Amino acid sequence: MYEFIKGTIRFVGPEYIVVENNGIGYQISTPNPFIYSSKMDTIVTVYTYHYVREDLMALYGFETREEKKLFTKLLNVSGIGPKGALAILASGEVEQVVSAIENEDETFLVKFPGVGKKTARQMILDLKGKLQDVVPDYFPNLFNADKFPQTANQPNDVAFEEAMLALKALGYSEKEIKKIAPELRKEQLSTDQYIKKALQRLLK
Repeated sequence: MYEFIKGTIRFVGPEYIVVENNGIGYQISTPNPFIYSSKMDTIVTVYTYHYVREDLMALYGFETREEKKLFTKLLNVSGIGPKGALAILASGEVEQVVSAIENEDETFLVKFPGVGKKTARQMILDLKGKLQDVVPDYFPNLFNADKFPQTANQPNDVAFEEAMLALKALGYSEKEIKKIAPELRKEQLSTDQYIKKALQRLLK
């Protein structure tokens, strides 16, 4: 229904952003909302997927069409809903996820929140050999700290707490988060950089 929404970032939270276009604020769930923290009150283009079910109607947003395409493919896997697909996109590099599926690497896939052995096997059965249109043009390094500028003047404690909330929104448990939190807390990072480093550790 909506290919993309171009508008001004008005709000960034652990689970979604708000993009204003022509006086309307669109609530859009994204894999990592805090990458937009440095873009507050600036105009961005968010590629959107309009998800409609009997009990839910929501907008999901992505930086590129390719990321959106992978999201829609993940939705076709039995056992993976929008929240699970977002968590996979936020937690793993696209190249790693595709490689794991093509190589039937269940051990890697079950590291994602909400993905057990049954779901990992289903991902392989449903998607192996069907991701060529996603892979060729899209090998982003989601953990590259230089991809997004650090948010200026953002208090370290606020950035850290926002990152922890984002990890919870992605489906990670308190136990998993507490295990990696002490080391992360020692660093002076922006929210999205905390999230990227946390995800690197959680996937090890």
